Amino acid sequence: MSTNATPPNSAVDASNDDLATAATDLIEQFPDDVESDLPTVDDIVTRLDQMVNSYNVPLGEATRATRNHYLDALGIEYDDLALRSQNAGDAALDAIDTDGQWVTITVKVVDLWEPTSDSIAQVGLIGDETGRLKFTKWAKANLPELEDGGVYRLDNVVTSEYEGRYSINLNSRSTIERVDDDIEVGDNAEEMTIEAPMVAIQSGSGLIKRCPHEDCTRVLQDGRCAEHGTVEGVFDLRIKAVFDDGVSVQHAIFDQDATEALADTTIEEAKQHAMDALDTTVVANDLTDALVGRYYRVTGRVIGKYLLVDEADPLP
Repeated sequence: MSTNATPPNSAVDASNDDLATAATDLIEQFPDDVESDLPTVDDIVTRLDQMVNSYNVPLGEATRATRNHYLDALGIEYDDLALRSQNAGDAALDAIDTDGQWVTITVKVVDLWEPTSDSIAQVGLIGDETGRLKFTKWAKANLPELEDGGVYRLDNVVTSEYEGRYSINLNSRSTIERVDDDIEVGDNAEEMTIEAPMVAIQSGSGLIKRCPHEDCTRVLQDGRCAEHGTVEGVFDLRIKAVFDDGVSVQHAIFDQDATEALADTTIEEAKQHAMDALDTTVVANDLTDALVGRYYRVTGRVIGKYLLVDEADPLP
């Protein structure tokens, strides 16, 4: 098998209609009282076309990057965007597998933790019949208090992903409704061991930057956190891999420790390599060349669609 396997969806030519639809949707998110001139549909289509059709950036990622570009250029705060129409509707916790998705959930508060920052009103663990996730309620949202053991319908909350682990954020667009019911909370972590070839390393792998704010681990897009705006990010190292044994496909997340162990490198070496090349993408490219196409025994916990890797060893 070639060691230069192409990650799934890396070549994703989009039609003019797709680009125009994405551009129109993006413009409709901007508030009406922006002092600067908003971009036209043609402006955004041109930017998206270059990213998607020239550089093979998936349309969703290109749209987010374009949105972040105009947030900075126009001085718009993320919370001022009109994103309510993006709510994907009612969701079970074990079905949450997309970063930045707006959903409605009905959950029980399993545990409340002491916030580590004044920007956080509450933080803890919520659960439903399918599993458990961390939640964060931001102080600036001015939302009602959640009580330990209480059951709530949380509308218009947004998902966040860190190394394959998903969490829920409640912000100024979210609403909280107490539910007179009880939920038997399930456990959504399952141990798994697979033996299969790694067939791809997906975008978002290698040397990345995360938001430095406490209790926020979002990956930055163009130097911008969706929650905290433009920030000076903190480097992290990860692999988002795809394994395929010919029968089933398994997505896997290697955190920094697992990535360093598998690739026999360190984050400091990766940072130095990127600095020498003046390009952080060389790290992901090197990981692809070194690891893709080989067979591995991989052990970890499955949450959602991801195997969160604890150990991985090459097979002969």
